[in-house]
Amino acid sequence: MAETYPGYDRVAGAKHASRSEVIAANAMAATSHPLATQIALDILKAGGSAVDAAIAANAALGLMEPTGCGIGGDLFAIVWDAENNELSGLNASGRAPALMTIDYFRANNIESIPRFGPLPVSVPGAVDGWFELHERYGRLPMSELLAPSIRYARDGFPVTEVIAYYFELNARRMSQYPGFKETYMPDGSMPKKGEIFRNPRLANTYEMIAEGGRDAFYRGEIARRIDVYMSEHGGLLRYDDLAAHRSEWVIPVSSSYRGWDVFELPPNGQGIAALQILNVLEGYDIASMGFGSAEYIHTFVEAKKLAFEDRARYYADPDFRDVPVEQLISKEYAKERRKLIDPERASTSLPAGEGLLEEGDTIYLTVADSDGNMVSLIQSNYVGMGSGMTPGDLGFVLQDRANSFSLDESHANALEPGKRPFHTIIPAFVMRDGRPLMSFGLMGGSMQPQGHAQIIVNLVDFGMNLQEAGDAARINHKGSSSPDGSRMDDGGVVHLEDGFGDDVRTALEAKGHVLGASDGGFGGYQAIYFDEREGVYYGASEVRKDGQAAGY
Repeated sequence: MAETYPGYDRVAGAKHASRSEVIAANAMAATSHPLATQIALDILKAGGSAVDAAIAANAALGLMEPTGCGIGGDLFAIVWDAENNELSGLNASGRAPALMTIDYFRANNIESIPRFGPLPVSVPGAVDGWFELHERYGRLPMSELLAPSIRYARDGFPVTEVIAYYFELNARRMSQYPGFKETYMPDGSMPKKGEIFRNPRLANTYEMIAEGGRDAFYRGEIARRIDVYMSEHGGLLRYDDLAAHRSEWVIPVSSSYRGWDVFELPPNGQGIAALQILNVLEGYDIASMGFGSAEYIHTFVEAKKLAFEDRARYYADPDFRDVPVEQLISKEYAKERRKLIDPERASTSLPAGEGLLEEGDTIYLTVADSDGNMVSLIQSNYVGMGSGMTPGDLGFVLQDRANSFSLDESHANALEPGKRPFHTIIPAFVMRDGRPLMSFGLMGGSMQPQGHAQIIVNLVDFGMNLQEAGDAARINHKGSSSPDGSRMDDGGVVHLEDGFGDDVRTALEAKGHVLGASDGGFGGYQAIYFDEREGVYYGASEVRKDGQAAGY
């Protein structure tokens, strides 16, 4: 790829691009909702840091896009600290409650942890994540960061098209759970596109957090209300589980891809799967294959299968299981795994190397400030709006992340009290020559590591610019072994987004791939690229969602 910024020699972008990139000299924010992006910019203009703006935007998204996130869920972040030239990671995922044991499910004749209802609720880690980030990198008081969302929660905001669709979808599977209708369907139905929605209950909860800090959520009134609610409705989460919660600062791990150092967080998340895919792909001349070719798609899918077999076998909470991260993301390991790929035939099964998570709704946002600080932040309630359990009058849904645990004691991701479940949500960051280059993420269950790898390949191998790389048609392979220990269909199914030709589909089927539907399930992308030579930020936002990248 040319040393200059990708896409510099084109006017108005490639044919598939939805729009040009956003470019600004001082700061940039990219989120999945335009109002959240504007809130982030307002915080930056008021003297807030990139992290301040990210927290404010995340709070807004918990109100405006509760179909993908909220304070009942977990959070992960990667932060570039410009003053100290340091990249840090935060794992703000919650743990299994003390009462949540394999024996409990066996005694109740439950063969797998349910997806919805009271039983899959693990400790929500997002709020503690906010305060950990704020303590280290914040400038403005938390009350100022939450104030915009409190106002919108009381005064209301118009529901966007994508969120209206997901509101209706979630209502069908969650309206029976206590508190859900009262919070999200006060008039008997979910808010429609363009309608004004208010959530005064969440406004009150945000005010308690602004005034009482993290302890208001984990040791104060909010924790007590969650305890009562879960006890009354058959849940396992208790006050003591909330009071014991703490986030963990971690060191991001990386692997290079043709000179780009791609950083992910180590397990209990799936970020290193993206690095494993890229390591395998680096051994091929991807650029010569051409974007959208059957040769490239076949190679990508086979690399993904290899990574996901390891994901199923090894990825788990490192406090409970030894995860061989260094081996899994090494070039030597990728060289050996690459030998298993047949260039002419799709594999139906592959072994994990020696040494169930297909869906999930999430938000990803990224912010960069005038001092050069950048934050890559992802946050989720897991499947849709989460468990459906909406405690008391607090105005949010608790996550269902414990659904990803295995009830097989021999599995790395086996349920244990106090253990963090395998996580799908992953932020990403790129550096080159020791300098920050790009903060990005792509939401959507098991699509996420596949999407991370595709974005990097689009930029590096196919020379796309930041917006084009996200707009380009995507590949989503489903059917690899899942971290709950289950096997999916042999060989899985390749879902190709509209934009790939019929001849390519025919060629893939000739290699033995099974092709699926081309709608939905391709994730949501935001990114910021820093051009250090010119001192400007480039921003891009997902064309498939309601989002916006904007700067000043």
